[in-house]
Order: sequence, then C-alpha cells, then structure tokens
Amino acid sequence: MGHGGNVIDELVTDHREVEELFGKIEALPSGHKDRKLYADQVTMELVRHSVAEEAYLYPAVREHVAGGDALADKELEDHAKAEQLMKDLEGCAADDADFDRLAGSLMSEIREHVADEEANLFPKLRAACPESALDELGDKVRTAKKTAPTRPHPTAPDKPPANKMLAPGMGMVDRMRDALTGRGKKS
Repeated sequence: MGHGGNVIDELVTDHREVEELFGKIEALPSGHKDRKLYADQVTMELVRHSVAEEAYLYPAVREHVAGGDALADKELEDHAKAEQLMKDLEGCAADDADFDRLAGSLMSEIREHVADEEANLFPKLRAACPESALDELGDKVRTAKKTAPTRPHPTAPDKPPANKMLAPGMGMVDRMRDALTGRGKKS
C-alpha cells in the first residue's frame, strides 16, 4: 500500500486491494491453507490502513466536516469491531472451526465500513477540504502506513497523540515478528 494521490484516492485504492484479497479467500474451499495466508495479508493491510486513518483522516474529518466528531467516532467504532475480529482470526488456522465464521464476519464488517466511507465520509471531506489539504493528508497517510503495525492491537490508543507516538514502535516489533515467522508470505 502506498499509491500516491490525495488521501481519498489512496484510501479507495487500499479498499480495492483488500477486496481483491477477500475474493482470493472466498475463491478457495473451506479449510484450504492459503485462506490463512490471505487472511494474514488482509489483516496486515487493514491494520496499516486503519492506523493511518486514525492518525490523520479522522482528525481531519473532525476539524473540517460539519458533524465530523460523530462521523469520526462511528468510524472508530467500526475499526474497533474489525480489529477484534482480526485479533480473533489471527489465532485460527484455516481448518479451525471458527475460521470461516470469523473471516466472513470480518469481510462483512469491512465491506459495510468501506461502502459507508466511500458514500458518506469521503464526499463530505472532499467538499470541505481544499485539494492541497487532501494531497497533504495523502502524503501523511502513506508515510504512516510505512511504519504502522501489521497486527491487530485492540487495546492500543486510536486517537492522537498517543496513537501517533506508539504506532511506529509497535509496527517495528510486528514487522520483525512477521519477518521471523514468514507471516503473510507463501511457504
């Protein structure tokens, strides 16, 4: 993830990449080992995406969009539900009895969240923010995703400044763990 363009274009591209991974999970039969590989990849992408949104997008929504506090709070609630699902899924093998249920719940939650963001939040932000501010936010989101965690941390702070201070350190530890275990890579 890291495509260029303004914040909305960046995040919509992320949404499409996640949907592509969902399609790979759904195309495989229940219990297939690659379903876990794709679930790990989805989790890695979603966590980075969410951390960047929480650090930069939602504060901008609070600042620029009428009713932005309520919008941002709803998005954070969605993230919390998804993060807990990802945490629960993290402990499941592809042939675990709970894997399909958790993966299905995560896909449903994310698809609903994406549809809401793209139909409601993004148009409101685009109307309220100058293009230069959206471009700057895009740069900040791309930078945040490079150092963001890759594993769910449901109890971690989701609002600045604490999330901005802790995310890079957690991200470094997560990437080290991923490298040592091969998580998200085909074996």
